[in-house]
Amino acid sequence: MRKSLILIGLTASFLAACGNSEGASTNTDTNEEKKTEEVAKEEAAPTEQTITYLGQSYTLPAEVKNIIAASLESMEDAAILGVKPLGAVTTAGELPAYLAADLEGATSIGEKTEPNYETILSLKPDVILGSSKYKEEVANQLNKIRTMIPVSHISTNWEDNLRLMGTLSGKTAEADKIIADYKADAEEAKATLSASLQDKEVYVIRVRQGSMFVYPADVYLNPVIYNDLGLKVPELIGKTAAQEEISLETLADVNPDIIFLQFEKSENSDNPAALDDILKNPIFQSIDAAKNNQIFVNAVDPMAQGGTAWSKVNFLRAAVEELTK
Repeated sequence: MRKSLILIGLTASFLAACGNSEGASTNTDTNEEKKTEEVAKEEAAPTEQTITYLGQSYTLPAEVKNIIAASLESMEDAAILGVKPLGAVTTAGELPAYLAADLEGATSIGEKTEPNYETILSLKPDVILGSSKYKEEVANQLNKIRTMIPVSHISTNWEDNLRLMGTLSGKTAEADKIIADYKADAEEAKATLSASLQDKEVYVIRVRQGSMFVYPADVYLNPVIYNDLGLKVPELIGKTAAQEEISLETLADVNPDIIFLQFEKSENSDNPAALDDILKNPIFQSIDAAKNNQIFVNAVDPMAQGGTAWSKVNFLRAAVEELTK
């Protein structure tokens, strides 16, 4: 009887051991399968992505986190989308006042025409958003650090610019909404102003180094006036191929009805009194716009680049406010 009990006990122990062994084996197999699947997923995950901007392809890391806004155009796009770039261009080490709150925390990477390559390199960017105005040597140096996308300074590319920032930051829906809202606001403003401004000649003039400059119809803030609000393009503006200086005599000759006059101190460091000199000049005062109190100085921040969503949204709002008074 005792031998029978011992035999039964040994058999039970053997069976239990087999069961535990099979369970352990099963668990081990399952864990190995999970590890294999995880490794496969990691190996299959792309490390790069290719995006297209204005017909050009750019290779970037699969996940973009560290964005360097190395141009005022890209900084304005970042500001209106609520994107915080890791680094941005500054003036005398400070962010432009009109963007400072939105881009707070961004590291200074130098001036807009002279970026600090060592600083940019130390920030380990995933992408550098430069400017189409860069000289070739600047563009080449930045591309040695990381892919540099030359953000267009041409106003008519504003939608592509904003969508580029939206794609990089994961805010494509927000970018599309800003574009749609702007177009709706412009159509409403156009309907409101078209009758009263139908025969008026409106100029945007920028004072730089003490001189006055005008731009082609599709450059700077002009598209808001001539494209979006549908006002007629003055003959002089239609003939302008690039930034072009205009004398007081020529301005008096074309005799604008309305002038948006932009003056930034940092662009007139050699002649800080230039704005007052122009406004007080008898020739300038003889223009219809001056006589009718239709000179609007810095309706939008004078540092605004013009060809961005930020510039267009804020200038449209200011222009409508001034022109409907």
